[in-house]
Amino acid sequence: MDSNREQLLENGNLKGTSRTEEEVHHGMTVSVQNGKVRRVLSNLQVVLLGTKLSVLLPTIPLSFVAVYCGFGKAWIFTMSLLALTLLAERISFLTEQVAYYTGPTVGGLLNATFGNATELIIAISALNQHKLRLLKYSLLGSVLSNLLLVLGTSLFCGGLANLRSEQKFERRQAHVNCLLLMLGAFCHMLPMLLQYAGDSTVTGGQALELSRALSIIMLFSYATYLFFQLWTHRTFFESNEESNDDDDDDVAAVGFWSGFVWLFVVTIITAWLSEYVVGTIEDASKSWGLSVSFLSLILVPILGNAAEHAGSIIFALKNKLDISLGVSLGSATQIAMFVVPACVVVAWIMGINMDINFNLIETVSLTLAVITTSIALQDGTSHYVKGLILILCYIVIGICFLIFETPMDEETKRTNMHLRLKPWMKE
Repeated sequence: MDSNREQLLENGNLKGTSRTEEEVHHGMTVSVQNGKVRRVLSNLQVVLLGTKLSVLLPTIPLSFVAVYCGFGKAWIFTMSLLALTLLAERISFLTEQVAYYTGPTVGGLLNATFGNATELIIAISALNQHKLRLLKYSLLGSVLSNLLLVLGTSLFCGGLANLRSEQKFERRQAHVNCLLLMLGAFCHMLPMLLQYAGDSTVTGGQALELSRALSIIMLFSYATYLFFQLWTHRTFFESNEESNDDDDDDVAAVGFWSGFVWLFVVTIITAWLSEYVVGTIEDASKSWGLSVSFLSLILVPILGNAAEHAGSIIFALKNKLDISLGVSLGSATQIAMFVVPACVVVAWIMGINMDINFNLIETVSLTLAVITTSIALQDGTSHYVKGLILILCYIVIGICFLIFETPMDEETKRTNMHLRLKPWMKE
């Protein structure tokens, strides 16, 4: 046997057997590595190319190239704004992917948190640069865009696509959102009315304290709304969830941790590009001959929520108005009752005096938009005329701010003056 074993060793059969086992293990290692690479490439394809807006993907590197090569600020603003259009849609997509694994409750909280991440990041960027007027206009524009343009276009297109049948939706869901928006308009109106109170004892400090107190109340009301929607009265929103379940394949395209990593990366890039948008919007307005108020209130919200707008219209065309209302009214409620007061609280922590006084024309526009939307949705039915009226209301507001030039607030003036004097102060 020993001689046979020696012969086998000499012939290499045993060595060949050992080599075969090594090859098997090596093949398994290569297979695992190939699987990981394949998974990464698949995630790249889904996240970066899994949308029709992927044609805007080159604008992300072009934005950074435009900054570091010293291009005109109007070009930087354009590239960054187009890139934010794609990134906002991707944040919404990744949030939905993560929600597949977390269940409806946590998924609802994620949607509430990241649903308007782009607006919140732009707001914090403007707050960091002390551009309070720009911040207020971008947030107000997002609310008006969702209430009038998105909802109006959805009702209009859905009505035209279903001329022979009456479109219906869950009236209780819309009623709750409209009540919250009325509370928001109420809170915005009181600080604005202080300057018309006719009492010389009213000071800016009192208006600021009132704004901070009302912001806390608004945040509390929004937290109550989330509790109402996700736990105590989920039946009001069940039709929305059932419609979503019918459309989805219940298969996530991205893994749980991959979704979180991608969500973090996309949010960081969004924050970076938001700095460019906020820092160049005034120069772009001068270059294009358009007012800063029009760009920040009309143009930025439209492009920033383009994908969300398109989704709302598509659901309306499929006669699923509950989802369309959930997108438009839900987003408007998040901005008015969460993002705006959150910015006031963050500014308070940063030592910046920000109130919720949006001035007369802006506050009246917000209040009339909320009232008009509430009237349009009060009977639980829809047709294309309602949508057309909402769209025309938005056009009227757009024309107003196209002509009306907003003066810079005093704090922005002081900040710009300080930046101009800073080199001289060093000398």
